[in-house]
Amino acid sequence: MPGTIAAIATPPGNGGVGIIRISGTAVLEIARHLTSKPLIPRYASYCVFRDADNSIIDSGISLYFPAPASYTGEDVLELQGHGGAVVLDMLLRRVLSLGARLAKPGEFTERAFLNNKLDLAQAEAVADLIASSTEQSVRSAQKSMQGVFSQQINQLVEELTELRIYVEAAIDFVDEEIDFLSDGVVEKRLINLLGRIAQIQKTAQQGRLLREGMTIVLAGKPNAGKSSLLNALAGHEAAIVTPIAGTTRDVLRERIQLDGMPLHIIDTAGLRDSDNIVEQEGIRRAREEMQKADKILLLIDVCDPDCETLLETLPQNVDITRIYNKIDLLNQSPAVKQAGKDTEIYLSVKSGMGMDLLARHLKQSVGFNEATDNVFIARRRHLEALERAYQSVGTALGQLQINQAGELVAEDLRMAQQSLAEITGQFTSDDLLGRIFSSFCIGK
Repeated sequence: MPGTIAAIATPPGNGGVGIIRISGTAVLEIARHLTSKPLIPRYASYCVFRDADNSIIDSGISLYFPAPASYTGEDVLELQGHGGAVVLDMLLRRVLSLGARLAKPGEFTERAFLNNKLDLAQAEAVADLIASSTEQSVRSAQKSMQGVFSQQINQLVEELTELRIYVEAAIDFVDEEIDFLSDGVVEKRLINLLGRIAQIQKTAQQGRLLREGMTIVLAGKPNAGKSSLLNALAGHEAAIVTPIAGTTRDVLRERIQLDGMPLHIIDTAGLRDSDNIVEQEGIRRAREEMQKADKILLLIDVCDPDCETLLETLPQNVDITRIYNKIDLLNQSPAVKQAGKDTEIYLSVKSGMGMDLLARHLKQSVGFNEATDNVFIARRRHLEALERAYQSVGTALGQLQINQAGELVAEDLRMAQQSLAEITGQFTSDDLLGRIFSSFCIGK
């Protein structure tokens, strides 16, 4: 890629050390004018950084990484000086005057991707590592950076390639009497592929939740205990709690961590018929948030069984857990009742009884594993690509079993392969690359 880029790689503000990163063909020429000292590859050299009039801008360490053994695959120079905002700006202006241009957000990592130093999933993991807010998400981002996610995707792509070769050979060479429609080989491999993709989807979903956090909406009638539950989970008085029904009129949001799992808790207005225009707007917003949630916790006053009628008004495409609150009023014990996919939890937010059961349920409901040994970080686009691949393989299986249409099977397999390849960047539009790397911080 033509051109030499430079940027401050440390956060804005004052600090002990500030770093300027430079990458491109002009690195050695810039270093010659800036430091007047020969660079030794991968050796920390103490030197002074000089301005055009030979005055000293700063002093510090220079690190030179010659191509291709560098982060970007190009010649890379890092200048480590003092972390003052003004001195770093002066040093950067000097570097730019010597032939470099200011790097765009994510351009260093984009060059690493284009120079085959890492694939697209690994490149995205770099940004995810920087933005990680929990230890678990850091470990998962490291997994993706090391290629764990990419390896699984590449294995699926390889299997799809081999299967496409088999199917297309059977179509093209009918004289060889390769009867793939009846020998069961293709059907068995398609079923196996569906299982493999589904397993990766499950792990990727957990990785997505580690990256973005699970969005949980608290719903229920007024005074069911929604705001009290929000406060209990947040660990502070985030919402006003009063005996007056309808205290919460707007959407309240809190970001918390539950044993390393980020959660976005949304408290909403109580669901009921109301003539109050403000309360009506709050209820409308509540229902809007429910449609976007990963999970709804339906708070039910254990003394008010009519609350269960609300189930019929909630979104059917969102997982719902019924929380029977205020069991202390009936001297009940905390409990979890499971019937298929339906879960009921009996607790008391006020006394704290059963809150551990709720925490365990929230983690289990998303397959959360505290060890995260096999979890890699994932993004929504990864999940969407996996879902498209799953649908394509499923369609191919249907074409084989029902229509015995070999040409259509081959086309569905090609579409599945392309969907998976988008994850690692083997088939990716320039527009998508622009959106991905523009979200990175400058200097990375």
